Amino acid sequence: MTVVVKLGGSVVTEKDQPETVAVDRLTALADALGDAAVSDLVVVHGGGSFGHPHAAEHGISSTEGSRDAAAARDVAGAMEELNAAVVDALADAGVPAVPVHPFSAGYRTADGDLRFEATQLEAMLDEGFVPVLHGDVLTRVGAGATIVSGDELVTHVAGELGADRVGVCSTVPGVLDGDGEVVAEITDYGDVAAALGGSDATDVTGGMAAKVRALLALGAPAFVFGPDDLAAFLAGEDAGTRIEG
Repeated sequence: MTVVVKLGGSVVTEKDQPETVAVDRLTALADALGDAAVSDLVVVHGGGSFGHPHAAEHGISSTEGSRDAAAARDVAGAMEELNAAVVDALADAGVPAVPVHPFSAGYRTADGDLRFEATQLEAMLDEGFVPVLHGDVLTRVGAGATIVSGDELVTHVAGELGADRVGVCSTVPGVLDGDGEVVAEITDYGDVAAALGGSDATDVTGGMAAKVRALLALGAPAFVFGPDDLAAFLAGEDAGTRIEG
């Protein structure tokens, strides 16, 4: 079984403290992953307080790029530092984790399409490794260095690998309705459009609307849950909000 897990940047870092790892939370998550009986596991993590401040400083986003090599190094270097901390925590928990830096492995076309081949990840999985990817700076044809988010990598990699299950570990216990309660299951975006602010409110909802749309398109069961439910998800149980179109 192939499982792709995203560890949110706000979960693995202290987002209000620049370049600070949330050591206790990361250790607990790593322990859960170390205890999991998953044959093929891919981990992706967000940028949190590492990548985002540097990207904002240089005005780099998924659409706005920079040809300043120093700017690209700043973002990539911060993310590599966080990735090393995540990989080390996983290794300490007995996970055969290895780093994968998207800046060196993919790019965007001029139209913005992500080109990131999963064949190298398949080779790693075949050899018993657990690839650990992260949000990163990424070259876009005609625009220099742009950003690829961990969320985009999760859905892209899951689709390329034909993942059996996808988990997004967030700071919230699931997708919340208008009353702040966890929605148990989403099979159509219309089920939660009002709660997430409609079709154009991806930023003000912290990207949850975009997450839901992308996960619905996967064709595999996906779950959004809080850190306390990671072990349940890895055990094959429903956790947080189940999303499957």
